[in-house]
Amino acid sequence: MGNNMKTTNSISPSFFVSPEFLIGTRAQAFPLLSLSLSPSLFAISISLSSLKTQIIHSSNSICCSATMSLCCGGGGVLLWVATYVFLLLHLCLAGAYDPMDPNGNITIKWDFQQFRDDGYTVSDAWLLFGYSQSSFPNRREVMIDIYNYQLYRHIDSPGWKLGWTWGGEEVIWDARGAEAAEQGNCSKFTGNIPHCCDKSPVIVDLLPGAPYNMQTKNCCKGGVLASLAQDHLNYHSSFQISVGTSSTGLSLNVSDAETPMPYNFSLGLPGYTCSNATVVPPTKFQNDGGRRKTQALLTWLVSCSYSQFRESQAPKCCVSLSTFYNETIVPCPTCSCGCQGSPEAPKCANDGQHPTFLQLPQGYDDPVPDIVMCTRHMCPIRVHWHLKLSYKEYWRVKVTINNFNMLKNYSDWTLVVQHPNLQSLTQVFSFNYKPLIQYNTINDTGVFWGIKYYNDLLLQQGEFGNVQTEILLKKDPAIFTFQGGWPFPRKISFNGQECVMPTPDEYPSLPRGSTASPPPDGHLCHGLALLVSFTVFLLIQASIN
Repeated sequence: MGNNMKTTNSISPSFFVSPEFLIGTRAQAFPLLSLSLSPSLFAISISLSSLKTQIIHSSNSICCSATMSLCCGGGGVLLWVATYVFLLLHLCLAGAYDPMDPNGNITIKWDFQQFRDDGYTVSDAWLLFGYSQSSFPNRREVMIDIYNYQLYRHIDSPGWKLGWTWGGEEVIWDARGAEAAEQGNCSKFTGNIPHCCDKSPVIVDLLPGAPYNMQTKNCCKGGVLASLAQDHLNYHSSFQISVGTSSTGLSLNVSDAETPMPYNFSLGLPGYTCSNATVVPPTKFQNDGGRRKTQALLTWLVSCSYSQFRESQAPKCCVSLSTFYNETIVPCPTCSCGCQGSPEAPKCANDGQHPTFLQLPQGYDDPVPDIVMCTRHMCPIRVHWHLKLSYKEYWRVKVTINNFNMLKNYSDWTLVVQHPNLQSLTQVFSFNYKPLIQYNTINDTGVFWGIKYYNDLLLQQGEFGNVQTEILLKKDPAIFTFQGGWPFPRKISFNGQECVMPTPDEYPSLPRGSTASPPPDGHLCHGLALLVSFTVFLLIQASIN
C-alpha cells in the first residue's frame, strides 16, 4: 500500500468498537467513536458534534485531518501518540457538558406585553421581566422570575446576584422583592431619587422575613434556589422593579429594531456564564381559570450554563473506599484538591488550632472562604464508600460525607452517584433519593440529598460534621460481581462538583482464592486505556518493519 492513504470503511482483518462498548450509558454524549485496526494500517474516526478528526496511519506516514490536513514523516508515531492521548484526556475530562444533566441551565426570559412610545410592559416566565406604564411618565413595571432548571445543582447562600448592562439610559426607580446592591450616581436627579442609577445594576434577593409591603410572590429567599430533583416548588424566585429613563423624551419602544437590548447578563455565581438575548416564540399565559389564553408581544431568552472548570481550577471533594472483605482502607488520592502550600489549594489549619485567618466574613454577602483541616487530600469534602455486607440476594453499602471545611456549613447538599446496580436499588436509609437521566432500560445514576430538618444541613468540621446513610441493592446475576472494582462507584459528585476517585489499581482486592463472576464491560477511560496500549504496540511494530 506504500504511502497511499485511503479511508478505512472496510479493512481486513479489522474490528470495530462501538460507542456503547466504550462509554456505556453515555453513548449519547459522543455521537460517533469508532476504531478499526490491522497489522499494517489502522484508522480512528472520531466525530464530536461538528468536530470531525481522522487519524490515518500507514507503515511510513501519518495523516491528521480536521479542518486542515497535516502530513508528517519520520516523527509521525510520536505525533499520533500525542494526538491520541490528547483525545483520550479530552473524552475523560470534558466537564462543560454534563451527561448526567444534559439540559440543565438557568434561563432568563423577557416577555413584553405592551409597547408604548415611552415604554413597554413585560411579565412572567423563567427569568422574566414585565414592564407596565405607571402614573409617572416614562416609567415601566418589571416582574422578574428566576428558575433553576438543573436536576441536582442548587444555588446556595449567599445566593444569586442578577446583573446586566442597560443598552440605553435606563434607571430603576423602585424595587419589590429584591434590591439593587448599589444605588450608583443619581446626582443628575432632583426631587424623586431612583432606586438605582447604575449602567450595570446588580440585583440581590431580599432575606426571609422582609416587610410585607416589600414582598412579591416567590420572593425573599436570600437568593437560595433548590434543584429540580430536590424541590420542584422552590426552584424559582421572583421580584419586581420599576424602570424608566434618565432622559426626558427618550423612547423605550423595544419593538423598534434600533432600540438596544440589555447585555452582559450574569448570575454572580462562580462557574456560570450567560448567553446574549435571542428572540423566541412568545410565551402564552392562561387567564380566567384556563378558559382564555393571552400571549406576550415579544419574548427574549437568555440561558446560563455551568462549568466546573470555570468555577475552580482544583476539585472540591474526593472519595475513599473500603470493604468488609479487605482490611485495607483506600484513602483519597494525595493532593486531590491541591497540596499544602500550593496556590490552588485552600488554606488549612490543624485540629485545635485557631490561626488569624480563621475568621468568619464580616458581611452577609461575603463568600465563606475554603479553610480546611490539614489533610493529605486537602479537600473540603470527603465521601467514603464502604461495602458493608453481602447477603444471598442483596448487598449493603454505607456512604458517609465528611465536611473538613472549618468555617462553612453546607445546606441542601446533593450527592450524585453513578453505579450500574442503582437500577436495582431497594431501600435508602436516612437520605432522599431520586434516579436521574435514564437511557432506555439503563438507570445507573441517582441523586441523594438530606431529609428536611434532619440531615439536610452538613455542619462544619468537627464531631457533627458528617452525614451518613446505608443503601440496600438487589444483586443482578447478569452483572453483579466483587471482581475488578465493580462494587465501587464509577463517579461521585457533591453539590454538582465531580469528586476525585482513587485509581482502579488501588481498589481493595478480593481475598486470595475467592471466586466471583466476570466483571462487566469497563467504562470509557478503562476501555480507551486498553486501546491506547494496543495501538501503541502496533505502531512500534509497524515502525520496526
